[in-house]
Amino acid sequence: MPYLHTPIEALSGVGPTRKAAYNKMGVYTVEDLLYHFPRAYEHRGDIRALAESRDETYKMGKARMATLLTVSTEPRVTRVKGRMTLLKFRAFDESGSCDITFFNQEFLRNTFSVGGVFRFYGRVEAAGKDRYTMTAPAFEPFVESRPLPPLYAVYPLTEGISNKMLTDHVRQSLPATGMVEDPLPESIRAAEGLCTLGYALRQIHAPEDFQSLHIAKRRLAFDEFFRFALGLGTAGRSAQVTGAPVCSVSDAVMGEFLRALPYALTGAQSRALADLRRDLASDTAMNRMIVGDVGCGKTVCAAAAMYIAVKAGRQAALMAPTGILATQHAADLLPLFERLGIRGALLTGHTPAAQKRKIYAALAAEDPTKRLDVVIGTQALLSEGVTFAAPGLVVTDEQHRFGVNQRATLSEKNQNAHLLVMSATPIPRTLALVMYGDLEVSRIDEMPPGRQRVDTFVVDESYRARLDAFIRKNVEAGGQVYVVCPAVEEAEEEDAALIPLSANFGGEQTAVAVVETQAPPPMKAAVQYAAELQERLPDLKVAFVHGKMKPTEKDKVMTAFAAGDIQVLVSTTVIEVGVNVPNACLMLVENAERFGLSQLHQLRGRVGRGSRKSYCVLIRNGGGDTAKARLEVMRTTYDGYAIAEKDLVQRGPGDFLAPADGAGIRQSGGFRLAESWSDAELMNHAFGHAREMLTDDPELKEYPELKRTVEKMYAKAGNILN
Repeated sequence: MPYLHTPIEALSGVGPTRKAAYNKMGVYTVEDLLYHFPRAYEHRGDIRALAESRDETYKMGKARMATLLTVSTEPRVTRVKGRMTLLKFRAFDESGSCDITFFNQEFLRNTFSVGGVFRFYGRVEAAGKDRYTMTAPAFEPFVESRPLPPLYAVYPLTEGISNKMLTDHVRQSLPATGMVEDPLPESIRAAEGLCTLGYALRQIHAPEDFQSLHIAKRRLAFDEFFRFALGLGTAGRSAQVTGAPVCSVSDAVMGEFLRALPYALTGAQSRALADLRRDLASDTAMNRMIVGDVGCGKTVCAAAAMYIAVKAGRQAALMAPTGILATQHAADLLPLFERLGIRGALLTGHTPAAQKRKIYAALAAEDPTKRLDVVIGTQALLSEGVTFAAPGLVVTDEQHRFGVNQRATLSEKNQNAHLLVMSATPIPRTLALVMYGDLEVSRIDEMPPGRQRVDTFVVDESYRARLDAFIRKNVEAGGQVYVVCPAVEEAEEEDAALIPLSANFGGEQTAVAVVETQAPPPMKAAVQYAAELQERLPDLKVAFVHGKMKPTEKDKVMTAFAAGDIQVLVSTTVIEVGVNVPNACLMLVENAERFGLSQLHQLRGRVGRGSRKSYCVLIRNGGGDTAKARLEVMRTTYDGYAIAEKDLVQRGPGDFLAPADGAGIRQSGGFRLAESWSDAELMNHAFGHAREMLTDDPELKEYPELKRTVEKMYAKAGNILN
């Protein structure tokens, strides 16, 4: 019998080639395999008559279906095209007969005897009146006294690993769940009414019914929240440092900076600046986050903090997640610093080698007269050659794109420096407590004077012609347009019969929900959409950008859009973090029902940044009354924090836990179930238990197995936390 730490190659049928394929998926042991959760389930328990395949629901979704058939003819084997064989026989139910074909499976000849009853699962095609065909369906013999399981797992795969093969290896591994040491304390399990870990792992792979799957998913989602909270909690504790440089300036010196600005600070900005001055004047390293909507003025507060550090004889660094955003910050801030007598430079991956060497030398210069005071850049600031002679302050922008360890790496380069992070993502207070428990928070909840409200509308596909006309109208008036799509490229049509892992498995009502959502509207894709829009509006300059493009390609397109050379930019959510384009006045969001409210609020913040009247149009392509109600919140609400709280209640924490455009801890094995969990209460309880545990046992010395699972989760999520 396999154990959790049994190497994957010990399973029957896993040789060197399959071992390499499993390793590619991050599966090295039986434990890894058991945590390789299904992405969806086939609902084979929903038995349908052959004739139901003619229903529009199935025809539209080209869905697979389960049907119970009796074999009526002996299987015949014929040979075609050299070595290929066809095995054919006929089976029937009360609504018709079906010709069933298998390729190169001659060994099944003796499986299907006349009179035998089987549950078949596959695509049923009409072939005439009361006649149907099925090709290579899945099948199981049906015995009335032994019910067949209703749900079959469908897994994320890689080349060389089929679903049938992976399912077989999971079944070999399931006995190991009986020996799983449950790292969750019994007291927490009892308080939350959670099943054992062994039961959860068995049911997530081979559920007995919908309710069992719901119970399993709830336990495993709790575990992910709990481990996430513990990991960030311990990382936050380790990030606290003392012996930071005291950076204090007089009101008169601070006044020089304020007078150099072309505007007065808002009340919210002034309060944030007061927080920064107080923190910087302490020898305990500042760990502060400034949060506020796009355009609220976070950057000028960061610039003020950098000014204070430099005036106190130290250096300051600002790190942005993209080259174009770093370049924008440099264009805005370096001239301001120059007027104040502060030397600065831009450092990105595109900086020429000779210029990089000069910047490295100037940052490390012991002589203050030759030293670079401020550097603005990308992750190039983490390069080995970057050292600071007098580190004082580290600022990271759009901080949700950087992980705890990434921030720590930059802090290590700046020995005991103060840390300031900025985010335009309004985060619910309950979530912020654990996600950024190591950070004090300053909220800028006031917009600068003149910042206009973006009129928001919700429409459906019937408005397509009017939307094209509205795009043209805004462009002809001199404005620019964003169009956001949820996908990069058109994917193959999804099998509508699959129930995604993200479904709300709450009992038998899930079976009803499957029927209601069998043919979801296809996701609009940026690449194809841009081509179609260019055809419809041939005289406009249309381009696209998405997260799978090379950074240089993205920067080139975004720079051209910012310069006005592109009139309509079709994009994925990569533009959430983007260049400031005051001329952009219209935001269209396709398949708006697929986005979280906070994400939509972020996208809306990309327009209305200049003097032009601006609009946001949310185009709904489905989702029913629930989606309609959610989007109505966007139409009527403009407070980012109110939207974030409603988003947390309505959709759960997924949008806050995973960065945009496909990146995220989820992709590396950290979140699979928590991200799609819609009950915020479970998250709150998990966070609460984590805080209590860390208060009593900060290093988890009493829970070695729990500590191991936390470390493993964070090791797999290195793209976010490292």
